[in-house]
Amino acid sequence: MITRQETILVLGLGNILLSDEAVGVDVVKHLQDLPAEQTQGLTLMDGGTMGLSLLVAMEDADAMIIVDAAVLNDKPGAVKIFEGPDMDHFLRHRGRSPHDIGLDDILDGLRLREAVPKHRALVGIQPAVLTIGEHLTADVAAAVPKAAESILQLIHIWRS
Repeated sequence: MITRQETILVLGLGNILLSDEAVGVDVVKHLQDLPAEQTQGLTLMDGGTMGLSLLVAMEDADAMIIVDAAVLNDKPGAVKIFEGPDMDHFLRHRGRSPHDIGLDDILDGLRLREAVPKHRALVGIQPAVLTIGEHLTADVAAAVPKAAESILQLIHIWRS
């Protein structure tokens, strides 16, 4: 269980210049627009494509949820949550994304520093298009509020 005093980092990843690749960033923006009582105790961060520089924020968190475009072999806009060891397994066995460094590499950095949170999850959203573009496709944009709600539900479970 995570107490209300513990820090939960919600980190949105993605390149905002590659259409659906930006979905993690957009989910965090959506959460930032919610009433403060819904996101109380959360650290909401646009991680963009910052790579290893994210280690500090991740290391300081008691728990973390990472939101990113992910190839789920599902329909565009599908949302899937991978928790703990399932997250680790998924990251080790997926193809690389356009990020400069893989999320699995960043987690390895946390492991080296003995700072991997027990409560951790990846919220993956199936992209439709990963080409140059400033907007999400319709199916992926429709998944943003669904992913945000899934995050809030997961946090409620962690705190119960």
